[in-house]
Amino acid sequence: MRIAYIGAVEFSLSMLEKLYESNLDIVGVCTKSTSLFNSDHLDLSTFCETHSIPWVYSNDINSNETYTWLTSLNPDVIFCFGWSQMIKENILGLPPLGVIGFHPASLPRNRGRHPIIWSLALGLEKTASTFFFMDLSEDSGDIISQVDIDIEVHDDAGALYRKITESATRQLIEFLPKLESGKIERFKQDLTYSNIWRKRNKLDGLIDWRMSAETINNLVRSLAAPYVGAHFYHKGAEIKVWKSTIATSSPANIEPGKILAITSGGPIIKCGVGAICLTHTEPSFEAIEGDYL
Repeated sequence: MRIAYIGAVEFSLSMLEKLYESNLDIVGVCTKSTSLFNSDHLDLSTFCETHSIPWVYSNDINSNETYTWLTSLNPDVIFCFGWSQMIKENILGLPPLGVIGFHPASLPRNRGRHPIIWSLALGLEKTASTFFFMDLSEDSGDIISQVDIDIEVHDDAGALYRKITESATRQLIEFLPKLESGKIERFKQDLTYSNIWRKRNKLDGLIDWRMSAETINNLVRSLAAPYVGAHFYHKGAEIKVWKSTIATSSPANIEPGKILAITSGGPIIKCGVGAICLTHTEPSFEAIEGDYL
Protein backbone atom coordinates (compact mmCIF):
# COMPACT_ATOMS: atom_id res chain seq x y z
CA MET A 1 0.00 0.00 0.00
CA ARG A 2 1.57 3.26 -1.19
CA ILE A 3 1.05 6.02 1.40
CA ALA A 4 1.28 9.75 0.71
CA TYR A 5 1.35 11.88 3.83
CA ILE A 6 0.29 15.46 4.62
CA GLY A 7 1.07 17.13 7.94
CA ALA A 8 2.88 19.95 9.71
CA VAL A 9 2.36 19.71 13.50
CA GLU A 10 3.82 17.68 16.37
CA PHE A 11 1.01 15.12 16.08
CA SER A 12 1.88 14.68 12.39
CA LEU A 13 5.41 13.61 13.27
CA SER A 14 4.20 11.08 15.87
CA MET A 15 1.94 9.38 13.32
CA LEU A 16 4.60 9.50 10.59
CA GLU A 17 7.13 7.91 12.93
CA LYS A 18 4.71 5.07 13.69
CA LEU A 19 4.08 4.44 9.99
CA TYR A 20 7.83 4.37 9.34
CA GLU A 21 8.51 2.04 12.30
CA SER A 22 5.87 -0.31 10.88
CA ASN A 23 7.85 -0.62 7.61
CA LEU A 24 5.03 0.79 5.52
CA ASP A 25 5.60 2.24 2.07
CA ILE A 26 5.64 6.02 2.58
CA VAL A 27 6.09 7.36 -0.94
CA GLY A 28 6.06 11.08 -0.16
CA VAL A 29 5.39 13.72 2.49
CA CYS A 30 3.93 17.19 2.08
CA THR A 31 4.74 19.60 4.93
CA LYS A 32 5.30 23.29 5.78
CA SER A 33 8.50 25.10 6.71
CA THR A 34 6.68 27.64 8.90
CA SER A 35 3.18 28.38 10.16
CA LEU A 36 1.61 31.66 11.21
CA PHE A 37 -1.19 30.01 13.18
CA ASN A 38 -0.16 26.54 14.42
CA SER A 39 1.76 26.96 17.69
CA ASP A 40 2.50 23.21 17.60
CA HIS A 41 3.89 23.52 14.05
CA LEU A 42 6.60 21.05 13.10
CA ASP A 43 8.45 20.81 9.78
CA LEU A 44 8.58 17.13 8.76
CA SER A 45 11.38 17.60 6.23
CA THR A 46 14.15 16.75 8.72
CA PHE A 47 12.58 13.37 9.47
CA CYS A 48 12.11 12.74 5.74
CA GLU A 49 15.72 13.64 4.94
CA THR A 50 16.97 11.36 7.72
CA HIS A 51 14.94 8.42 6.42
CA SER A 52 15.22 9.09 2.66
CA ILE A 53 11.51 9.85 2.16
CA PRO A 54 10.63 12.20 -0.72
CA TRP A 55 9.07 15.45 0.49
CA VAL A 56 7.89 18.89 -0.60
CA TYR A 57 6.80 22.12 1.05
CA SER A 58 3.33 23.41 0.28
CA ASN A 59 1.63 26.59 1.49
CA ASP A 60 -1.49 25.63 -0.48
CA ILE A 61 -2.39 21.95 -0.49
CA ASN A 62 -4.81 22.56 -3.38
CA SER A 63 -2.29 24.25 -5.68
CA ASN A 64 -1.59 22.77 -9.11
CA GLU A 65 2.02 22.14 -8.09
CA THR A 66 1.06 20.12 -5.02
CA TYR A 67 -1.62 18.19 -6.90
CA THR A 68 0.83 17.33 -9.67
CA TRP A 69 3.40 16.14 -7.13
CA LEU A 70 0.87 14.00 -5.25
CA THR A 71 -0.32 12.51 -8.54
CA SER A 72 3.26 11.55 -9.43
CA LEU A 73 3.44 9.47 -6.24
CA ASN A 74 0.59 7.23 -7.43
CA PRO A 75 -0.64 6.78 -3.83
CA ASP A 76 -3.15 4.14 -2.77
CA VAL A 77 -4.13 6.28 0.22
CA ILE A 78 -3.37 9.75 1.53
CA PHE A 79 -3.13 10.45 5.25
CA CYS A 80 -3.75 14.06 6.25
CA PHE A 81 -2.93 14.52 9.94
CA GLY A 82 -2.40 18.07 11.12
CA TRP A 83 -3.14 20.43 8.21
CA SER A 84 -5.33 23.51 8.68
CA GLN A 85 -6.81 23.69 5.21
CA MET A 86 -9.75 22.00 3.52
CA ILE A 87 -8.79 19.62 0.72
CA LYS A 88 -10.55 19.95 -2.63
CA GLU A 89 -12.22 17.29 -4.73
CA ASN A 90 -9.36 16.58 -7.14
CA ILE A 91 -7.06 15.45 -4.31
CA LEU A 92 -9.85 13.67 -2.43
CA GLY A 93 -10.52 11.59 -5.54
CA LEU A 94 -6.89 10.86 -6.29
CA PRO A 95 -6.10 7.75 -4.16
CA PRO A 96 -8.32 4.67 -4.64
CA LEU A 97 -8.50 4.07 -0.88
CA GLY A 98 -9.38 7.68 -0.13
CA VAL A 99 -7.97 10.47 1.99
CA ILE A 100 -8.00 9.80 5.73
CA GLY A 101 -8.05 12.61 8.25
CA PHE A 102 -7.95 12.90 12.02
CA HIS A 103 -9.90 15.02 14.49
CA PRO A 104 -9.37 14.96 18.28
CA ALA A 105 -13.03 15.26 19.20
CA SER A 106 -16.21 13.21 19.55
CA LEU A 107 -17.48 13.43 15.99
CA PRO A 108 -20.11 14.21 14.85
CA ARG A 109 -20.02 16.59 17.83
CA ASN A 110 -17.36 19.28 18.05
CA ARG A 111 -16.26 19.56 14.45
CA GLY A 112 -14.16 22.54 13.44
CA ARG A 113 -11.22 24.45 14.86
CA HIS A 114 -9.05 24.07 17.98
CA PRO A 115 -10.74 20.95 19.40
CA ILE A 116 -8.22 20.33 22.20
CA ILE A 117 -8.36 23.95 23.33
CA TRP A 118 -12.15 24.19 23.22
CA SER A 119 -12.59 20.87 25.04
CA LEU A 120 -10.55 22.13 27.98
CA ALA A 121 -11.79 25.74 27.92
CA LEU A 122 -15.40 24.53 28.05
CA GLY A 123 -14.65 22.14 30.90
CA LEU A 124 -15.65 18.97 29.04
CA GLU A 125 -15.08 15.66 30.79
CA LYS A 126 -14.60 13.61 27.61
CA THR A 127 -13.31 14.01 24.10
CA ALA A 128 -12.23 11.42 21.49
CA SER A 129 -9.56 10.37 19.04
CA THR A 130 -11.26 10.02 15.64
CA PHE A 131 -10.05 8.90 12.20
CA PHE A 132 -12.38 9.44 9.25
CA PHE A 133 -12.54 9.55 5.47
CA MET A 134 -12.27 13.17 4.41
CA ASP A 135 -14.92 14.74 2.19
CA LEU A 136 -15.72 18.25 1.01
CA SER A 137 -17.18 19.35 4.36
CA GLU A 138 -15.41 19.99 7.63
CA ASP A 139 -14.79 16.81 9.67
CA SER A 140 -17.98 15.23 8.32
CA GLY A 141 -16.83 12.07 6.54
CA ASP A 142 -17.41 8.43 7.48
CA ILE A 143 -15.68 7.42 10.71
CA ILE A 144 -13.10 4.61 10.63
CA SER A 145 -12.02 4.54 14.27
CA GLN A 146 -13.11 6.47 17.34
CA VAL A 147 -11.93 6.02 20.93
CA ASP A 148 -13.21 8.07 23.87
CA ILE A 149 -10.62 10.00 25.89
CA ASP A 150 -11.34 11.00 29.50
CA ILE A 151 -10.35 14.55 30.45
CA GLU A 152 -9.14 14.65 34.05
CA VAL A 153 -9.36 17.80 36.14
CA HIS A 154 -5.54 18.06 36.20
CA ASP A 155 -5.10 17.64 32.45
CA ASP A 156 -3.80 20.64 30.57
CA ALA A 157 -3.37 20.96 26.80
CA GLY A 158 -0.03 19.17 26.79
CA ALA A 159 -1.32 16.23 28.82
CA LEU A 160 -4.44 15.88 26.68
CA TYR A 161 -2.39 16.19 23.49
CA ARG A 162 -0.23 13.28 24.67
CA LYS A 163 -3.24 11.16 25.64
CA ILE A 164 -4.82 11.66 22.24
CA THR A 165 -1.55 10.96 20.41
CA GLU A 166 -1.03 7.71 22.32
CA SER A 167 -4.55 6.53 21.52
CA ALA A 168 -4.28 7.58 17.86
CA THR A 169 -1.04 5.65 17.45
CA ARG A 170 -2.71 2.45 18.65
CA GLN A 171 -5.78 3.05 16.50
CA LEU A 172 -3.72 3.71 13.37
CA ILE A 173 -1.85 0.42 13.59
CA GLU A 174 -5.07 -1.45 14.33
CA PHE A 175 -7.03 -0.24 11.29
CA LEU A 176 -4.22 -0.20 8.70
CA PRO A 177 -4.44 -3.94 7.81
CA LYS A 178 -8.21 -3.62 7.37
CA LEU A 179 -7.74 -0.58 5.14
CA GLU A 180 -5.20 -2.39 2.96
CA SER A 181 -7.38 -5.49 2.64
CA GLY A 182 -10.46 -3.46 1.74
CA LYS A 183 -12.35 -4.78 4.77
CA ILE A 184 -12.43 -1.62 6.82
CA GLU A 185 -15.79 -0.62 8.30
CA ARG A 186 -17.19 2.87 7.73
CA PHE A 187 -19.67 4.55 10.04
CA LYS A 188 -21.67 7.41 8.60
CA GLN A 189 -21.92 10.47 10.83
CA ASP A 190 -25.34 11.71 11.85
CA LEU A 191 -24.75 15.41 11.34
CA THR A 192 -28.01 16.34 13.06
CA TYR A 193 -25.96 15.95 16.26
CA SER A 194 -23.05 18.05 15.06
CA ASN A 195 -21.78 21.50 15.99
CA ILE A 196 -18.81 23.34 14.55
CA TRP A 197 -16.33 25.10 16.82
CA ARG A 198 -15.13 28.46 15.48
CA LYS A 199 -11.59 29.69 15.03
CA ARG A 200 -10.20 31.27 18.19
CA ASN A 201 -8.32 34.55 18.36
CA LYS A 202 -6.04 36.32 20.83
CA LEU A 203 -8.93 37.86 22.76
CA ASP A 204 -10.23 34.37 23.51
CA GLY A 205 -7.11 33.85 25.63
CA LEU A 206 -7.47 37.06 27.64
CA ILE A 207 -8.23 36.50 31.32
CA ASP A 208 -11.12 38.58 32.65
CA TRP A 209 -11.05 38.47 36.46
CA ARG A 210 -14.85 38.73 36.47
CA MET A 211 -14.89 35.14 35.18
CA SER A 212 -15.23 32.39 37.76
CA ALA A 213 -12.05 30.80 39.10
CA GLU A 214 -13.08 27.55 37.42
CA THR A 215 -13.50 29.24 34.04
CA ILE A 216 -10.12 30.98 34.32
CA ASN A 217 -8.43 27.76 35.39
CA ASN A 218 -9.97 25.93 32.42
CA LEU A 219 -8.73 28.70 30.11
CA VAL A 220 -5.21 28.38 31.50
CA ARG A 221 -5.30 24.59 31.08
CA SER A 222 -6.58 24.89 27.53
CA LEU A 223 -3.82 27.21 26.32
CA ALA A 224 -0.87 25.56 28.08
CA ALA A 225 2.05 24.33 25.95
CA PRO A 226 2.18 23.44 23.12
CA TYR A 227 -0.27 26.33 22.72
CA VAL A 228 0.21 30.06 23.27
CA GLY A 229 -0.78 30.51 26.93
CA ALA A 230 -3.64 32.43 28.54
CA HIS A 231 -2.72 36.02 29.31
CA PHE A 232 -3.56 39.25 31.13
CA TYR A 233 -1.98 42.70 31.26
CA HIS A 234 -0.24 44.24 34.26
CA LYS A 235 1.18 47.78 34.12
CA GLY A 236 1.07 47.62 30.34
CA ALA A 237 2.99 44.34 30.08
CA GLU A 238 1.50 41.08 28.79
CA ILE A 239 1.76 38.29 31.35
CA LYS A 240 1.33 34.67 30.24
CA VAL A 241 -0.20 32.21 32.69
CA TRP A 242 1.01 28.65 32.10
CA LYS A 243 -0.33 27.01 35.23
CA SER A 244 -2.88 27.82 37.93
CA THR A 245 -4.88 26.21 40.71
CA ILE A 246 -8.26 27.07 42.20
CA ALA A 247 -7.98 28.45 45.73
CA THR A 248 -9.80 26.47 48.40
CA SER A 249 -11.64 29.51 49.75
CA SER A 250 -12.12 33.21 49.09
CA PRO A 251 -14.08 36.06 50.65
CA ALA A 252 -17.40 36.85 49.00
CA ASN A 253 -17.21 40.60 49.63
CA ILE A 254 -14.04 41.33 47.63
CA GLU A 255 -14.04 42.66 44.05
CA PRO A 256 -12.67 40.59 41.16
CA GLY A 257 -9.04 41.25 40.26
CA LYS A 258 -7.79 42.03 43.76
CA ILE A 259 -4.63 40.25 44.93
CA LEU A 260 -5.76 38.50 48.12
CA ALA A 261 -2.44 37.04 49.19
CA ILE A 262 1.13 36.32 48.11
CA THR A 263 1.99 32.68 48.78
CA SER A 264 4.96 30.42 48.05
CA GLY A 265 2.87 28.94 45.23
CA GLY A 266 2.10 32.32 43.68
CA PRO A 267 -0.31 35.24 44.05
CA ILE A 268 -3.97 34.48 44.80
CA ILE A 269 -6.40 36.59 42.80
CA LYS A 270 -10.09 37.13 43.58
CA CYS A 271 -12.35 36.12 40.68
CA GLY A 272 -16.01 36.70 39.89
CA VAL A 273 -16.68 33.48 41.76
CA GLY A 274 -13.90 32.06 43.93
CA ALA A 275 -10.20 32.79 43.67
CA ILE A 276 -7.24 31.45 41.71
CA CYS A 277 -3.53 31.00 42.41
CA LEU A 278 -1.18 31.82 39.52
CA THR A 279 1.49 29.18 40.01
CA HIS A 280 3.50 29.81 36.81
CA THR A 281 3.55 33.08 34.91
CA GLU A 282 5.91 34.39 32.23
CA PRO A 283 7.42 36.76 32.97
CA SER A 284 7.05 36.85 36.72
CA PHE A 285 5.59 40.16 37.89
CA GLU A 286 5.56 42.29 41.01
CA ALA A 287 2.46 41.22 42.91
CA ILE A 288 1.54 43.20 46.03
CA GLU A 289 -1.21 42.06 48.35
CA GLY A 290 -4.15 44.41 48.11
CA ASP A 291 -3.34 45.63 44.59
CA TYR A 292 -5.63 45.05 41.61
CA LEU A 293 -4.85 43.42 38.29
